[in-house]
Amino acid sequence: MKQRVLLWSLLFAFTFFWLTSNANWSLRELSAPIFRHALQWSEPTAVHSAGLTPEEQNNIDIYKAAQPATVYITSTTVRRDFFYQPVASQSLGSGFLINDEGFILTNFHVVSGSSKIQVTLSDQSQYFAEPLDTDRSDDLALIKINPKKKAQYLRLGDSDRMQVGQKVLAIGNPFGLEGTLTVGVVSSIGRSIEGENEQHLEGMIQTDAAINGGNSGGPLLDSSGNVIGINTAILGRTNIGIGFALPINRAKALLDDYKAGRITERPKVGITTEYVAGDLAEALRLPRRGGLLVQQLYRGSSEEAAGIHPATQVVAIGNVELGIGGDLIVAIDGKAVDREDALVRAVSQKRVGDTINLTVYRNGAALNIPVKLLRPPPDLG
Repeated sequence: MKQRVLLWSLLFAFTFFWLTSNANWSLRELSAPIFRHALQWSEPTAVHSAGLTPEEQNNIDIYKAAQPATVYITSTTVRRDFFYQPVASQSLGSGFLINDEGFILTNFHVVSGSSKIQVTLSDQSQYFAEPLDTDRSDDLALIKINPKKKAQYLRLGDSDRMQVGQKVLAIGNPFGLEGTLTVGVVSSIGRSIEGENEQHLEGMIQTDAAINGGNSGGPLLDSSGNVIGINTAILGRTNIGIGFALPINRAKALLDDYKAGRITERPKVGITTEYVAGDLAEALRLPRRGGLLVQQLYRGSSEEAAGIHPATQVVAIGNVELGIGGDLIVAIDGKAVDREDALVRAVSQKRVGDTINLTVYRNGAALNIPVKLLRPPPDLG
C-alpha cells in the first residue's frame, strides 16, 4: 500500500514538473491577459476627469462668485376682479445685492403695485423687503432687506465701455428655476424697445444670452464678474435669442439720487434719429464725419421746445427709407457724435431741469442749441 502511494506521488510530481517546464503554455501566460484586463477597467488611476478650458473655468468662477448675490423675488399684488372682489396675484423676478447692508437692484415691473415683496437668498433664507426708490422711466427699483449676516454682493461695472461681441453672462430665475446661468455676447447697443405696459425704453443692451420670464431684474455680467446691465425684457413671450438689459450706468444715477436724498426724475430723449456718416452722409450733402439725423419729434418734448427740426421728407436709399431735411446732431456738450446711442447716453446722465447743448448742422451751417430737459410727455413713459 505504501509503495502504491509513493508511486502515485512521484507520477504527479513528474507530470507537474513537465507541464510547467516544457509546455508551450504556462500558468503565467494563461493568467497574464486576464490580469491585464482587470487592471484596465478596475485600477482607479486609470480614470481621469475631463479638463476644463480657460473659457469654461471663467464661467464657473463668475457663477460661483455671483450666484450667492443674485436673489429670487416674489411680489404679491392685490387687484379687483370683474365683481370688484380683491384677488391676490404673484409675480416672479430676480434682483442682486449691491452692498452688504441688503440693498438690492431690480426692475420696477417686478415689484410695482406690490403689497408684499419677498426676497429669497441663495442659502434659501427669506426676507420681506421694503421699497426705497424707483425710476419708472428706466424700469428700475431699489429695495432693501435686513440680512441676519453680511450679504455677498456684486460690483457695478461701466456699461459705457461695452462693445458688441464681448462675452456676457446672465444669472436669474427663469420660470422660477433658481440660480440659472446663461452665456452669450453683446449683440447690439443703443436699442429702443417697448417694455412692460407699452413703456418706451431707450439705449438698451441687446444680448443673445437666454433671458426668459423670471430673469427680469437679474444681473448681466462681463467676463470679470462686474454688472454691466440689468436683464429687463425679451422680444415676444419666450426667448428667441434676443434679450434686452438696461445699462448699469443708468442705475447708478438712481443710486446717486437716493444717496443725495433727491427725488428721481429722469428726462427722456424726445426725438428719433438715424446715425449717418461717410459716403451716406456725403450723398445727403451732409458733413462726412456724420452724426444723428433727426427723424421724428415727440410733441411736448424738450427738443420740440428748443426748436430742433425733424425730417421734412422721406427718400429711398437702396431698400431703406430715410427722413431728410431735419437737423444733423454733430456734437453733444462739445463732444463729437460717433455712435448711434450718443444722445441717449448723454441724457441718461442728466436730470429734469438740466441743460444739454446740441451742435447741429442746418442749411449748411453749424448751430449751437441749448436744450433744457423737461419732464417727459406721457407718450415717452
